[in-house]
Amino acid sequence: MTDGIVIRDAAEQDFDLWYNLWTQYNAFYGREGATALSEEITLTTWQRFLSPQTPVHCLVAQQGGRLRGLAHYVFHLNTIMIDDTCYLQDLFTEPSSRGGGLGRNLITEVFERARQAEIHSVYWHTHASNETAMRLYDQVAMDTSFTVYRKSLDTSAD
Repeated sequence: MTDGIVIRDAAEQDFDLWYNLWTQYNAFYGREGATALSEEITLTTWQRFLSPQTPVHCLVAQQGGRLRGLAHYVFHLNTIMIDDTCYLQDLFTEPSSRGGGLGRNLITEVFERARQAEIHSVYWHTHASNETAMRLYDQVAMDTSFTVYRKSLDTSAD
């Protein structure tokens, strides 16, 4: 805990506040309006966070009695090492809270959760335009210079 920041697992009663952050996060990446995620995806994602049977997890950053940030991470198998790895899939802090340590604290807690699970590697990617976040990322990890490619296999999207 730093400057009143509490990083903890999301709880069922956090849904409305998490949803607000999730909506802002998705809007930041252009997933709003016609391109917004479906309600089914959002609700399924939330239920996965609450299920101990899934490897998908949600941390929230609380400060001043409010949720101000989130981190979603996934433990998974991979082909380049024996041990599982951790993918930090989503990281977001509300704009008014940036620069105050929330993002760094969320990342640090993901690292700690990975260590507790005996996972030795955490990775993530961000959009090339996200320069503010990259200044933090450059302090806590190594830029691998990999580029991400994606192809939708949903024929209705073509």
